[in-house]
Amino acid sequence: MSRYAEIYQQSLNDPEVFWGTVAKGLHWYEHWDKVLDESAKPSPRWFSGGMFNTCYNALDRHVEAGNGDRLALIYGSPVTEQKRTYSYSELRDTVARLAGVIASHGVGKGDRVIIYMPMIPEAAIAMLACARIGAIHSVVFGGFAAKELATRIDDCQPKMILSASCGIEPSRLVAYKPLLDEAIDIARHKPTTCIIKQRTQLAAELQDGRDFDWEGSLSQADPVDCVPVEATDPLYILYTSGTTGQPKGVVRDNGGHAAALLWSMKNIYNVEAGDVYWAASDVGWVVGHSYIVYGPLLAGCTTVIYEGKPVGTPDPGAFWRMISEYKVKVLFTAPTAFRAIKKEDPQGAYMSKYDIGCMDALFLAGERCDPDTLHWAETMLDKPVVDHWWQTETGWAIAANPMGIEPLPIKAGSPTVSMVGYDVRVLDDQGVEKPAGEMGDIVIKQPLPPACLPTLWNNEQRFVDSYLSAHPGYYLTGDAGYKDEDGYLWIMSRTDDVINVAGHRLSTGQMEEVLAGHADVAECAVIGVSDTLKGQLPLGFVVLKSGVERSADELAAELVKRVREQIGPVAAFKHIAIVKRLPKTRSGKILRGTMVKIADGQEWKMPATIDDPAILDEISSSL
Repeated sequence: MSRYAEIYQQSLNDPEVFWGTVAKGLHWYEHWDKVLDESAKPSPRWFSGGMFNTCYNALDRHVEAGNGDRLALIYGSPVTEQKRTYSYSELRDTVARLAGVIASHGVGKGDRVIIYMPMIPEAAIAMLACARIGAIHSVVFGGFAAKELATRIDDCQPKMILSASCGIEPSRLVAYKPLLDEAIDIARHKPTTCIIKQRTQLAAELQDGRDFDWEGSLSQADPVDCVPVEATDPLYILYTSGTTGQPKGVVRDNGGHAAALLWSMKNIYNVEAGDVYWAASDVGWVVGHSYIVYGPLLAGCTTVIYEGKPVGTPDPGAFWRMISEYKVKVLFTAPTAFRAIKKEDPQGAYMSKYDIGCMDALFLAGERCDPDTLHWAETMLDKPVVDHWWQTETGWAIAANPMGIEPLPIKAGSPTVSMVGYDVRVLDDQGVEKPAGEMGDIVIKQPLPPACLPTLWNNEQRFVDSYLSAHPGYYLTGDAGYKDEDGYLWIMSRTDDVINVAGHRLSTGQMEEVLAGHADVAECAVIGVSDTLKGQLPLGFVVLKSGVERSADELAAELVKRVREQIGPVAAFKHIAIVKRLPKTRSGKILRGTMVKIADGQEWKMPATIDDPAILDEISSSL
């Protein structure tokens, strides 16, 4: 048995001892009564009875241990050409003052605060300031549509909103304040206070009595100390992307969340106090919560807030410049970012301009990484490229490669093995476990490990219906795939993306893997469209690499032949649309569900999370 396999087994056999030992690495005001309370409903709870503060553990703990001068946060903004750094002492002091501002407006333990911010240090400071006083933050992606923001205001009913005057895209300014004002107008619930960070690029008009200036407020504020809260109290609510109607608010607790993230930093990512760790994501997504703000700071690392894109700000060398300049040890981003870099710079010319010898590994997550992108990144970087799999609901990796314990062999297309505490099974529709190599529903046996959602905000029944009722005793991930004979997981698609072609259940992810392996393909997506004869047929959308000049017919014929050779005629694969780009959310997930509705001629709604709405018109015309 390998070293990791032994540790993993211990985490399943004796979770109380395993996680109790991890939690001793954190500061507790009062120790827990139970590490794991299995009697709690609707799901077991971690560290019941313990008193804890996440902000204290992320900042004050390090300062009081004599590490106040250590670099905590680096801000790099190619869109404004600004750079800024904060030591742990500076970050703690700024957070404590903002916490004083928030408290002075009557916000306290258990109250909700919405954070609607661009990728600036103040976004992380706002999250930590809420955690400091026990207020529950809910970060909404900056620039989100007013109607979507309003539904979140009505669901979590915040006393306060922390925002900024604008966000900055490579080609335009996005005024946040008009969107915020409209959202408050639409919402039934009216927050009493808004604190606005004025940016020099665009000033916002403040409403008397309700709106207050960020800098002015900070200059008059007294710092406040951390407020102990129950380990099981909510730290934050995060609404899952792409929601319609009633949003789904994932709840994250304090104690279990900190323990799981602390374990992950060393054991999965192999970073320790003082290392520079960069998650190139946004604070609006779960990756930003776990690995821009909380995880790195709990571990005493230096974290990076980057206001820019992988390409175009100013070029495909943007990531390499940041890594070289700030001595980044580990980069974590979405496969989409690497596909964009590969499309613009397939030979790695921009990469060769920078010394990235400081970098140990690249981690990818957010959507399935096709083997072609993984191999390209491995070749270009000459570093381990680790695909790992997790969800907004879990808050950290369900499956990964434990680089800090022992790097396991990488299998392109697999996120490797289940992480500690996750008893992952593959079941058929009747709840019977599938043998190795056979596809089914991927589920996690209860209890879920620390940091996973214990419920949905104000909607316990929906939590049970969505996650716990399909296979009693198991959490339904909503993903389909299989385990191989080595115990490696293969996530092939969302359960919704398994298509039924004449009675055969086929994975769109498998077809995408085959298409992506073609030398001329930069990225692709396969969806199932309605067919009167076979039920569904696969339709492939393909984006070509820069500089490819071939006839669409010739290329389509090659791609169809490739799928038929590698998957077989059973795939009934014969339809290809060559497009300029694919519609995605701002976190880089391809909007397959919307594409299916367009292709099937159904009514569809513009997804709130879409990066560029114009792409859907391009998809319509390509069909």
